Amino acid sequence: MFADDTKLWTGILKLEDSDSLQKDLWRLAEWSKKWLLSFNPEKCKVMHIGHEFATNYVMKDGGSLRNLDTTEKEKDLGIYVVKDLKSQEQCTQAARKAQAVLGMVKRHLTQLDKEDFMAIYKAYIRPHLEYCVQAWSPHFIKDIDCLEQIQRRATKLVKGLKKWTYEDRLKHVFQTGYSH
Repeated sequence: MFADDTKLWTGILKLEDSDSLQKDLWRLAEWSKKWLLSFNPEKCKVMHIGHEFATNYVMKDGGSLRNLDTTEKEKDLGIYVVKDLKSQEQCTQAARKAQAVLGMVKRHLTQLDKEDFMAIYKAYIRPHLEYCVQAWSPHFIKDIDCLEQIQRRATKLVKGLKKWTYEDRLKHVFQTGYSH
């Protein structure tokens, strides 16, 4: 049995604070040993957020000590966490997945009316753009534009709307009672 997705963190305001984190790591390792939930030190990573102290953490690997690797980016529950806590990586990855699905829809469905488009968009494309958005909330214009670019391309799939402006396509597709 293995312990997966365990997080251990603390604020490091001075170099000595890293000793406290190492002690917590030892206590966690003892707890896991007691409950037969082994940690794999090769999969354990350290991410420094907001400080640049030269800290090093170790875990027991068999009978020897193993230094834990440092990472700049980690995927956790489907969300990319980056050491600067910005959402650019998450936006890029979400847009990449949504674009792949959009490309597949475009290849296989050449004529979509508004109702068909809405069903496909809501079921297959939008979930990639909105997955856990509460956790990573894009707030930089470049991140919002990255995601909105997918919607721009998607609305062009609706029959007869390709030449319309983006704003008119949005009104037509996402609002009811609008006619052009």
